[in-house]
Amino acid sequence: MNYSDNVHHLQLENKNILLIGTAHISQESTDEVIQIIETEKPETVCVELCPSRYESLSQKDRWKNMDIFRVIREKKTFLLLANIILSSFQKKLGDKLGIQPGKEMVAAINSAKSIQAEIVLADRDVQTTFQKTWRSLPFREKMSVLTQLVMSVFISEEISKEDIEKMKTHDVLTETMEAFSSQSPMMKKVLIDERDQYLAEKIRTAPGQKIVAVVGAGHVPGIKKQIHQEQDLAQLERVPPPGQWGNVIKWGIPAVIVALIVYGFVAADWNVGLEMIKRWFLINGILSALGVVLAAGHPLTILSAFVAAPFTSLNPTIAAGWVAGLVEAIVRKPQVRDFENLAHDITQVSGFWKNKVTRILLIVVFANVGSMIGTFIGGGAIIDLL
Repeated sequence: MNYSDNVHHLQLENKNILLIGTAHISQESTDEVIQIIETEKPETVCVELCPSRYESLSQKDRWKNMDIFRVIREKKTFLLLANIILSSFQKKLGDKLGIQPGKEMVAAINSAKSIQAEIVLADRDVQTTFQKTWRSLPFREKMSVLTQLVMSVFISEEISKEDIEKMKTHDVLTETMEAFSSQSPMMKKVLIDERDQYLAEKIRTAPGQKIVAVVGAGHVPGIKKQIHQEQDLAQLERVPPPGQWGNVIKWGIPAVIVALIVYGFVAADWNVGLEMIKRWFLINGILSALGVVLAAGHPLTILSAFVAAPFTSLNPTIAAGWVAGLVEAIVRKPQVRDFENLAHDITQVSGFWKNKVTRILLIVVFANVGSMIGTFIGGGAIIDLL
């Protein structure tokens, strides 16, 4: 049977693989996936999803099960906030196009179930991908990613009909993938190249002789290139440890600050030492508290950031934002309606401040950023006294 150019026939030893590149952000793409699976009746259907991404697409009430206290304690605030920001962009895009991105993947799973085919969630875990991406980036690129992520919340561009049509073409999606190469080769390696290898290996080792694989069109060239080679999934899943320089900076800066204050008392005089402590507490505390103010935190939360920041900046195992976030979660505990409204609230900039869940996440991030800035400014103010 003849299919569109989005469908690629691959022969691998005794396996016949139909690789579908979902190039269209449209209902037509979903319909094509359903038609091929129901017509071909494969033994296995592979989809470009990991378990957590499948859960986020298939369970509308997934936010209700979130434990905000656990998120803060496990230091996953930024990861969750990044996920929510990306989800907000996807939802706004889906509302504009009239179809939710990823719908063709869910449709593939449902069609596979209807013909009793085995289902393989073939993508690498999204948290592993995020962690590997973050740890592989140099400091400057990390700051660039953070800036773009924050700006994406405030910038709301209208999508024209021409833009929508471009989104439905294979070439634009492929070009978007290739654009990562010029902007950040390391980001492209982790986000795209490694996932091409991972997807290819999961498809290659999927059970059965007749397999349908549903992936984004941008991954098709890489999968076709890698499908005949054995890949080490354990290596692709391994998250590199934090860099040594990160630990040196994390522990070194507090050590220098403490040493400077001690030096002020010993080498100068008592008044200089006291002035150092005063400047450290005021600058660090005020800037961290200002971050909470920008996130519209409760007065007690603002006070907690002000008090905690000067101490937590000298202790790398705890952060002012975590303290402020826990205080906010206690004094303004999210209600059931906050979790129920989360998917809707994140489509608007004001919703991030209105919803108690996302407001807590903003407080954690803004308080930490304020404390980090306060560490450098406060350190400079201490040195000026010597």
